[in-house]
Amino acid sequence: MTRPGRPSSILVDAGRVLALDPGERRIGVAVSDPTGTISSPLTVLDARAGDLADRLRALCDEWDVATIVVGLPVGLNGREGPAAAAARRLGAVAADATGRQVEMLDERYTTRMAEAALVEGNVRRRERRGKIDMVAAAVLLQGYLDARRQRMRTSEEEDGSDGDRDRP
Repeated sequence: MTRPGRPSSILVDAGRVLALDPGERRIGVAVSDPTGTISSPLTVLDARAGDLADRLRALCDEWDVATIVVGLPVGLNGREGPAAAAARRLGAVAADATGRQVEMLDERYTTRMAEAALVEGNVRRRERRGKIDMVAAAVLLQGYLDARRQRMRTSEEEDGSDGDRDRP
């Protein structure tokens, strides 16, 4: 696992990325497209379900997931509390159950951003409750994907390559 707020320097070669936005009762789930460009809300899991590890394994297999990103709720002061400890436990469960690489990523403001997007989309308050967790996971995942893409561009610029080494 990596430090919060920073995706690891290991870039995923193939496969989708699955994001988990953990909460006490629900875990929002989002998945990337195969190219790792766009995130989409997927589902919400019951955080207290006894079959959580099995459900994570099934999702990873179904969607050909290579990496899992787990939202890490850190305070505005950067400190981790009980919710962060629970998120780290979820990350460990996900890694053990799936065998996939798991990265922890600072999730500050993802729920607020998700709420704002749903309000802007005229989603009724009652419907928002069922969607907000997976939309927050999609916000978290999109931030991860954008940061990874930027790192790849920066790395190519530092190497002096433009990605097409075989071109004359």
